[in-house]
Amino acid sequence: MTERTAPPARAAQPQATASATAPEPASAPPPLSALQPVGRLRSDWPRTFADRLTAPLPGLGALARLAREGALRPRPGALRDTPLLPFEPGPLPHAGPGTLAVTWAGHASWVLRLGGLTVLTDPVWSRRIFGTPARLTPVGVRWEDLPPVDAVVISHNHFDHLDAPTLKRLPRHTPVFVPAGLGRWFTRRRFSRVTELDWWEAAELDGVRFDFVPAHHWSKRTLLDTCRSLWGGWVLTDRDGRRVHFAGDTGYGHWFAEIGRRYPGIDLALLPIGAYDPRWWLRDVHTDPEEAVRAHQDLGARRMAPMHWATFVLSSEPVLEPLTRVRTAWEKAGLPREDLWDLPVGGSRVLVP
Repeated sequence: MTERTAPPARAAQPQATASATAPEPASAPPPLSALQPVGRLRSDWPRTFADRLTAPLPGLGALARLAREGALRPRPGALRDTPLLPFEPGPLPHAGPGTLAVTWAGHASWVLRLGGLTVLTDPVWSRRIFGTPARLTPVGVRWEDLPPVDAVVISHNHFDHLDAPTLKRLPRHTPVFVPAGLGRWFTRRRFSRVTELDWWEAAELDGVRFDFVPAHHWSKRTLLDTCRSLWGGWVLTDRDGRRVHFAGDTGYGHWFAEIGRRYPGIDLALLPIGAYDPRWWLRDVHTDPEEAVRAHQDLGARRMAPMHWATFVLSSEPVLEPLTRVRTAWEKAGLPREDLWDLPVGGSRVLVP
């Protein structure tokens, strides 16, 4: 595989013309950041990223209310429709360098084929993760059916997005792109090509650009590491300009419009629609289906593929409700039905040039 690193961007020199000081049009996106080298690790990240939070973390009062109401347990009957959850595994589609193909393995795990690369997002192939019941649906793609994995992107360190048993299956030379502050977790496990990025930073692998972008979320894996690493989503762009936005885990907020401004022409947005009830507890960190559709519109994306539902029980809404609500919200927004890629677990779609 080939890698390309651009030199740091130079500051623009003032010109002796009136136009040099004229402000750029408000609609003009800012220039893309200079590329960081693949394999870049830093030891000077801040001790905490709590200043990046877009909402305060819940305090003891909220935790007490949650325990009192039992609000994260499924409501009576919420799991009744589990047998109806869409699960239709099929063979991975052929995808050459000029094809964008996506396959939903479940939750936030996707097999992306872009620019000739196979990229996994937040890969969780385990049947059970820490603190949750077993999966409602099997993994949509058998591990042994995967082509060689060219890269992995991680959105943040929560257990349903960063799964050690799954990552242990990968060759240790697999390129892994991770949020700032999370690199040591991988190097301790002997991954040798780990790239840490801050928001709005990017690196390039074999002609595919990996931009790390903000999300409305947080990070925590142990009792002592709250917000010690960053969280976010990814925008992947191939040589021909095809773009996928993988939102990771996020609430609704202003970042979607800014991402859309900086990265115009997103072909497909992978957006979470589940784990939203009760709203008083989860509004700041998980979009509900209606907010996901708004986020899609803010991004200016051409298509949307829902995720983060039908896999793990993380909240109390009925298991099929995210799908019915996102379809209704999409229709109410007047968006073309064919642009909602509401895939079953294991399903694939291909965007041919």
